[in-house]
Amino acid sequence: MINVIIAGPRGKMGKEAVSMVHNEGSFRLVACLDRKHNGETLKDVPGLPDIDVPVYENVTECFQEVEADVLVDLTIPEVGYLHTKTALEHNIRPVVGTTGFSSEQITELNQLAKSKNLGAIIAPNFAIGAVLMMKFSQMAAKYLPDVEIIEKHHDNKLDAPSGSAVKTAEMITESREMKHQGHPDEKETINGARGAELDGMRIHSVRLPGLVAHQEVIFGGPGQLLSIKHDSLNRASFMDGVKFSVEKVMELNELVYGLENII
Repeated sequence: MINVIIAGPRGKMGKEAVSMVHNEGSFRLVACLDRKHNGETLKDVPGLPDIDVPVYENVTECFQEVEADVLVDLTIPEVGYLHTKTALEHNIRPVVGTTGFSSEQITELNQLAKSKNLGAIIAPNFAIGAVLMMKFSQMAAKYLPDVEIIEKHHDNKLDAPSGSAVKTAEMITESREMKHQGHPDEKETINGARGAELDGMRIHSVRLPGLVAHQEVIFGGPGQLLSIKHDSLNRASFMDGVKFSVEKVMELNELVYGLENII
């Protein structure tokens, strides 16, 4: 049995995770971290399942009082970083779906996980199909180096580009030589029209109500186009990846950034 704490239970992803952990026979939900409802139980929180587990606001207090194996963090970067670092310091293995960590923060967390001989997973995207999209894009970039990424998310998302888009671009750079795309004298008549640039490729972010999480990677070559696309239509699409990560993190002794490294 794996004892799990969930941070961010009132969010859309958090609610799905609460239901998944509660209904999974090999998991036990033992507590939640939330910026409200401190000292209450989950069943007292409007809109959440009738589950009698404590809710904490203070992360250190939670980790000291509750015996847990894994923290599932689905919050925001600033809080998620603190939660992840504190979990490792208390010998709890973090599974983090929060995006927007800096490379310096990831390096620090990686060093801490190694020093504690603990597994940790930071996943820009928990959807298995999205991870496959990234891997396929990395393969394609070796042969079709002209590429642009279009990612589309709901209008309440805080970071742009998305963590998934940045991770995709980083993976592409491993198989693609740096190349500036478009006309050498290209000029933006409106600043930002060509999107963000990473290693010469372009990333475009769309934010609209009605969207969940969508990404298309478009490769161009003489007389041909290749599009690799993934759509998450609801948050349930991420739960297989969360479940897989909770199980897998128990076998690891270091931090893994991106599910593509363990699938």
